[in-house]
Amino acid sequence: MITASLHPRQHEREAGPRTDGQVSRWQDEMADAITSPEALVAALGLDPQLLTAAHAAAAGFRLRVPRSYVARMRPGDAHDPLLRQILPVAQELEEVADYGIDPVGEHAALRAPGLLQKYHGRALIITTSACAVHCRYCFRREFPYSEQTGDAPRWSAALEEIARDGSLEEVILSGGDPLSLSDARLTSLTDALTAIPHVRRLRIHTRQPVVLPSRVDDGLVGWLATLRLPMVFVLHANHPNEIDAEVRAACARLRASGVTLLNQSVLLNGVNDDAGVLAELSRRLFEAGVLPYYLHVLDRVRGAAHFEIAESHARRIAGELSARLPGYLVPRLVREVYGAPAKVTLPPRFPNQEPG
Repeated sequence: MITASLHPRQHEREAGPRTDGQVSRWQDEMADAITSPEALVAALGLDPQLLTAAHAAAAGFRLRVPRSYVARMRPGDAHDPLLRQILPVAQELEEVADYGIDPVGEHAALRAPGLLQKYHGRALIITTSACAVHCRYCFRREFPYSEQTGDAPRWSAALEEIARDGSLEEVILSGGDPLSLSDARLTSLTDALTAIPHVRRLRIHTRQPVVLPSRVDDGLVGWLATLRLPMVFVLHANHPNEIDAEVRAACARLRASGVTLLNQSVLLNGVNDDAGVLAELSRRLFEAGVLPYYLHVLDRVRGAAHFEIAESHARRIAGELSARLPGYLVPRLVREVYGAPAKVTLPPRFPNQEPG
C-alpha cells in the first residue's frame, strides 16, 4: 500500500530553505508539526486509551497536523470537529464494501506522469506528496505519489503534454498541497505554465491557508505578484472553528494580491453534518472574502467509511442550508462520478418535500 506514510521527509525537501538561505516561519511550523499520537493526546489532554487505535491506524496513513491548527481544538474533547478530521481511529482499519484505493478513477485519468485530466479544458498537476495536515478522509490516501511527483523531468513531461494540447486553457495545481513547495519551485512551475500560449487561468487547490496560515507570507505574496495569469485559490475548510484571525488575515493578503478565493468542503459525519454548522461556515468564509463553492459527498476511499453521510440526508442538509442563506453563500452539493463529464450536482431536498 502506497500512502503518505511512505514519504516521511518529503515535506522537508519541498519546503526547503528559501533562496536567501533563511527559513520562514511556515517552514519551521511544517517541521514542528505533531506526528505522533502521544504528542497529540498530550497537547489536548485526551484519554490515553485513544492511543492503541491511533497507533494502529497511523501505521497505514501517518498522523500529521500543525500545532497552530491543534490550538483551535477544544482540550479534552475527543469529539471536537477539528480533531475528528485528523485523529487516527480504529474504524479506518475496517474493510467496507465499495471503498477502495482509487475512489474517483484518477489512475485512468493519467495523461502523463503527474498529469491528470478528467474534464474538458482543464488538467491537474500532482505537484507534490507533501501536506501540512493529513486529513483522515483524504481521497488520495493511497495515491502512488512516488510514481508521479518529485523531480523536474516529471514536471517536464506534464508541461510538454499541456503545451501539446491546445484545448487545455486551465491548469490546476494540486497534490498533496502545492503550497508545500518552496516559493522558488512554485515560481519555476508557474513561469513554465504562463509561457504556454493557450493556458489562460491557473488554479491551486490548497488547505494550507486554513491549517497553516503562516504560509501566506511575503515570499508567497511576492510570487503571486509575478504571475501574468488570473489565479484562483480553492481553499478547504469544513467547519467554522477553522476560521480564526490568522486565517482571515491570510485570506486578506491573498485577496489583496488579486487572487480569487473559493472554498470546498467535504460533508463529514460528526464534523459538519448539520445545516446550522455549514451556514455558520459560509458566513465566516464570506467575512474572510471567500465564496463557498462545493460541498462534496464523501469520496469512498478505503479507511474513511465512518465519515460517510447518506445521500438522502446530504440532500436534506443542502435543502436546509438553501432555506437559511442567500444563494451566493450556498455551496453546490456534488458527487464525483467516474467517467462523468463533470461533477454531478445533487438536488437539495427541502423541508416537507416528498422523497425523490
